[in-house]
Amino acid sequence: MSATSFRRTKIIVTLGPATESEEMLEKLIRAGADIIRLNMAHAKHDWTRGIIRRIRAVSTKVGREVAIMMDIKGPEIRTGDVSAPIELKEGEIFDFTVRPGMSAERGGGGEEIRSVDVNYQDLVNDIKVGDTVLVDNGLLRLEVLEKNDARIRCRVLIPGELKSRRHINLPGVKVNLPSFTEKDRGDSIVGLEEGIDFLALSFVRQAKDIELLRAFLAERKSRVRIIAKIEDRSAIENLGEIVDACDGLMVARGDLGIECPFEELPVIQRRAVRTCLSRGRPVIVATHMLESMIAQPVPTRAEITDVANAVFELADCVMLSGETTIGKYPLECVQMLDTIARRIELEADDEWSAPAVFTGERMKVLHSAVVLANELPRSKLVTFTRHGFMAQGLALLRPSHAPILAFTPSVDVLRHLRLLRAVEPYLMRLASDPNETIESALAILRREGRIAPGDKIVIATDIVAQDRLVDSVQLRTVR
Repeated sequence: MSATSFRRTKIIVTLGPATESEEMLEKLIRAGADIIRLNMAHAKHDWTRGIIRRIRAVSTKVGREVAIMMDIKGPEIRTGDVSAPIELKEGEIFDFTVRPGMSAERGGGGEEIRSVDVNYQDLVNDIKVGDTVLVDNGLLRLEVLEKNDARIRCRVLIPGELKSRRHINLPGVKVNLPSFTEKDRGDSIVGLEEGIDFLALSFVRQAKDIELLRAFLAERKSRVRIIAKIEDRSAIENLGEIVDACDGLMVARGDLGIECPFEELPVIQRRAVRTCLSRGRPVIVATHMLESMIAQPVPTRAEITDVANAVFELADCVMLSGETTIGKYPLECVQMLDTIARRIELEADDEWSAPAVFTGERMKVLHSAVVLANELPRSKLVTFTRHGFMAQGLALLRPSHAPILAFTPSVDVLRHLRLLRAVEPYLMRLASDPNETIESALAILRREGRIAPGDKIVIATDIVAQDRLVDSVQLRTVR
């Protein structure tokens, strides 16, 4: 890697049939994937254990340790099985039955009212007349006409074909499903046993949802970081408390785009990113970033602009889903994100000012380091961290051009740092003598071509002075 080769925006790749082989994993990691996501909606435990071990083995082979994010399914409402697809017509009366095996009724005109079971019996208590029911990612739209304790009667507004086990969205409806299900618990235990780094909690609606998961992790003495996925209107209403409670936020635009009006989605994304930046939390922009590349070798111009907007907004990560699980061009998708991010980052240098919320003394020291780095061309920020705070603090301040080269003795911390914008983590033992630690780090950076003669090195660290730690900022020039 040359001294100028650097991408600040991190890339998350979801594994699936197209990418789970050892050969493709190696290509993705070499191409710059920072975090590997496992979608547990359909994953079996044997597969999960095997793939985590494979990721670790390939990382070791490549010499680049990546992080693993387990995305647990969360609460979900789905239709039941149908013997054959049901072609729903506009204006048709249709029932969702919440008591399995309910027989179809006959309407007043003698015509049979068709129906499908739903896997959530309390739906009749949560929903009310006039509410909208969206099925299969919003392809089917129905309006609730009436309900009783066994079924919900609707009118079809947007027709289409209803197949088995289709996802149901209920815009504006507060559903009383648990945020952390038994399936989630079982999946999480497997992930913790295998050493995952992040748990992404689906359909977070309030801070309490995160607190329940954090209590589960505390019981198991786990340091896994929690990523809160915002996917419905409740999450938007409670955005501030969710951001404060989580370790990172994912703007999951798939379900958000179904639950909220389309024109609101860019506003929600921008608000979510800014809230995270103002409160010191990493943020991921996810879903449909390069959707057309599932089947085509190049993205649409609109997709390029969409990715660019996430980079301009200073998101920590952009994420690929279907593009790398079932797509024909998974490697090309990673390369495309890499290319777009690098180009846009050249334009975004001087548009960021740190929010006033970072008022602690240590953050002010880190802020002075970033200000110094911003004013020096060809500068690099170097820090040393045992728990990740120093690197995260620097990342939150969004240095305009300097990479953050973070040295840690902990492989767990190194993987957690993969989430943070502009941070390049290195594994290294920290010596008791600060100067020895710094010289060891600079030797590694010279060997890897990350620094060159004349580069300015801004070092933000703590040093021992009279038996106590003192935060310090140093400036050195590479000889």
